Amino acid sequence: MKQRYAIGIDYGTESGRAVVIDVDNGDELAVHVTHYPHGVIEERLPGSGRMLEPNWALQHPDDYIEVLRKSVPEVLRISGIDPEQVIGVGIDFTACTMLPVDATGNPLCNQEAYRDEPHAYVKLWKHHAAQDEANRINEMAEIMGESWLSRYGGRTSSEWMVAKAWQILNEAPEIYEATNQFMEAVDWVVLQMTANPVRSSCCAGYKAFWHKTDGYPPSSFFKALDPRLENFVEAKLPGAVSSLGAKAGELTAEAALIMGLRSGTAVAVGIIDAHAGVAGTGAVSSGQMVMAMGTSVCHMLLSDQEIHAEGICGVVEDGIIPGLYGYEAGQPAVGDMFGWFVEHAVPAYVQQAAGDEGLTVHAWLEQRAAELKPGQHGLLALDWWNGNRSVLVDADLSGMIVGLTLQTKPEDIYRALLESAAFGTRKIIDTFEKAGLEVRELFACGGLPTRNQHLMQIYADITGREIKIAASTQTTALGAAMFGAVAAGPERGGYANMAEAATKMTHLREETYLPTPEHSAVYEKLYREYDKLYDLFGRGGSSAMKELKRIKLQQDALS
Repeated sequence: MKQRYAIGIDYGTESGRAVVIDVDNGDELAVHVTHYPHGVIEERLPGSGRMLEPNWALQHPDDYIEVLRKSVPEVLRISGIDPEQVIGVGIDFTACTMLPVDATGNPLCNQEAYRDEPHAYVKLWKHHAAQDEANRINEMAEIMGESWLSRYGGRTSSEWMVAKAWQILNEAPEIYEATNQFMEAVDWVVLQMTANPVRSSCCAGYKAFWHKTDGYPPSSFFKALDPRLENFVEAKLPGAVSSLGAKAGELTAEAALIMGLRSGTAVAVGIIDAHAGVAGTGAVSSGQMVMAMGTSVCHMLLSDQEIHAEGICGVVEDGIIPGLYGYEAGQPAVGDMFGWFVEHAVPAYVQQAAGDEGLTVHAWLEQRAAELKPGQHGLLALDWWNGNRSVLVDADLSGMIVGLTLQTKPEDIYRALLESAAFGTRKIIDTFEKAGLEVRELFACGGLPTRNQHLMQIYADITGREIKIAASTQTTALGAAMFGAVAAGPERGGYANMAEAATKMTHLREETYLPTPEHSAVYEKLYREYDKLYDLFGRGGSSAMKELKRIKLQQDALS
């Protein structure tokens, strides 16, 4: 048999990438990145320039097809492999990134009548303008005693499918009526590749309240939310939900021509990007947690039992690895929080010093921050620069730093922000374990673990745990490719299941990060203070953050 390959396509927030993976050993032969031509649409619509309101984040669906047009043929060219040797394709995507489409699957924003209507575009995962709808969903589910709410820690998010769809109904009912169905972007791209309208169990379970046994919430709940939503599931979320590891279909002749592949190539059911990183890290057993670390951090825990813990973003059977329950939690601002500080809050002398030493500002700050002992800067930060996803699930919260003085230096603040991210992860782990879920091993993947060793040591010191690092720098794309290999199956040279694929296709780095006992002892004291601030500002002890945001929105409306 000829050498076999799988292609993983990873759709991120700013760009998409394709990776060619050797099915036998997981070697990465080629990577190519396509930056989205329209980027993230946050201020004005393309073309008309129509202004968007605060907290909006849109994208253009043609950007996703551009990744298929450019990156897939390019990795084939770079690697020099024969398209006949590609046995499967898998894709991962940010979520909930959703769009309204007509009966043919054509996005409404592509139609002349709706080009200037913001609600006709893709709503990116970080679109937070549906917070009012999310609040009402939480209130009504609690009032009605909906059992499914506990699978999401008792609170749902403005980032998810129902809140975003309801916002469209409230603000642009003509778009809602013109919508044949709302689709996750990952499912829409699979549709373009296979012509099969398949809904991923991963996305449906974590982002649309679907359950493997119970299905979606009953129509009575949607009717109580809004009489216009009574038939929401049947009317706007049609189609079967397919499990991860299954084959969504095969490449059509048209899609194969665009991508430079062979028609009939197996295409896997899509998966959420961070969840694909779990497979790409090699975690396939109960008690293993993977931190996918980048602009945000997603924490995914595998377990053989279903327990409804506080503030989780969902527990879904077969939701990450078939055969196990997958738990998701997360922090919506980590790498981009550090980026905010470097771009907007660093004085000119730091930029000058970094340049003189031939360093980036990040590297300069990291070096200086690493010279500080835990607690030496006298600061403590709450890591809510983009709200709180877990365990409070509240996008209206904001960041905070306590302890600033006239002696505070930029490196002090930088280290406090690094520590705040690790404290947020510690809070998530503690919440899981308090609920009775074992966190036996801790893994990390993504861009941050490979770029910031000091940060990873802080994470080990604050969590008190050894942290193992994925060898691949493309774990999400690797995980997607693994699902492609499983979709192809043994009969086409792939694998029967993800555990078998992981044995062959994933590796860990030899070095790990172990906690330093004397550092952990200091961080234990600081964590107790972090926990107090967490409860004070996150659980109603002080409404200052929300009042400040309310006043800001009022003034923005007047300007």
